[in-house]
Amino acid sequence: MLKVLILHGWHGSDLPHWQGWLAQQLVLENCIVAFPQFSDKMNPDKGVWIQEALDAIETLSPDVVVCHSLGNTLWFHLAKLLNQPVKKLLLCAPPRDLNDYREVSSFFPVELPSDLHATQVLMVVSDNDPYMSQEESISLAFKLNVPLKIIKSAGHINTLSGYGAWPWVKEWVVS
Repeated sequence: MLKVLILHGWHGSDLPHWQGWLAQQLVLENCIVAFPQFSDKMNPDKGVWIQEALDAIETLSPDVVVCHSLGNTLWFHLAKLLNQPVKKLLLCAPPRDLNDYREVSSFFPVELPSDLHATQVLMVVSDNDPYMSQEESISLAFKLNVPLKIIKSAGHINTLSGYGAWPWVKEWVVS
């Protein structure tokens, strides 16, 4: 059975967000899914989120990790602490350094890991994400040495930009 860990971002990714939809769809596909709801989604603490994520990783031993927004930054912090790689890692809509937002400033700055601890990685971004420009996304993908998929006019790739049901992401995870 495929084991999938979903890491949400700032404010969470409950339904109708695509991560909430994905969690439901993967359960229907007989996958084992962990979608931890991290403490204080509105004012997250990096240390608390790291520990909660490490607990989920230890419990699940995921094959696939799916990150959105601040969940990507969390993975960058986690990657320095991990020993065992996952098979697949999706980095969706990572944000630029958001140190100017007090609520998430504990996550920044973040040193990019030299090893993402994943056999296969894909970064998916939008050409009009308010939290990272297309040029910043291209630069990040280059620094991480990962393939990049750019979606046209998808905003932050969340509910506000129409990303509830997202069949592509389900197919990517299970393929």
